Amino acid sequence: MVFSKKIVLVLLMGALSALIGCVSESSYNNLDQAYSQLQQAYQGDEVEIRQLQGELRITIKDKVLFPEGGYRLNTQAEKVLAKMAPTLTGFKNTKVIVKGYTDNVAIGLAMRNEGITTNVDLSSKRADNVVDYLIKQGVSPSLVSAEGMGETNPVASNATAEGRAQNRRIEVTLVGPGT
Repeated sequence: MVFSKKIVLVLLMGALSALIGCVSESSYNNLDQAYSQLQQAYQGDEVEIRQLQGELRITIKDKVLFPEGGYRLNTQAEKVLAKMAPTLTGFKNTKVIVKGYTDNVAIGLAMRNEGITTNVDLSSKRADNVVDYLIKQGVSPSLVSAEGMGETNPVASNATAEGRAQNRRIEVTLVGPGT
């Protein structure tokens, strides 16, 4: 009888493994569908969409969203983000993480007068404004979060104007099953 229980346990473990594999495949297909929808929405825009292991990352250059050195969304920003909203509003189990990044240039006097004294403060304000806009467009507040990264994780050298421009960005990462 003990031998039979071991066989049943092994069979159950195998079935569970197969089921987990199917869930992962389903999750991948749902993220793949979101990737396709976003690719179609952003043809020709200043947006890069990458599909990574178990997540999608949408990178938006800051000049598309904010005036130089600023954190308030402009009308172009609202148009760009509005293209993302229909895909994101359908999610019930997928986290939407918005991260703001800056270059390493010190904060100017105008921003300091508004209480923004560091690049982390500036990137946080930018990420918060993107999240606020997405929530107004119907994205679930329980699924979306904002994080200011400041000048950490540069994607290019801050020694050149082109590099600094690449480092100023918003990244929207979708993590989860895509549902």
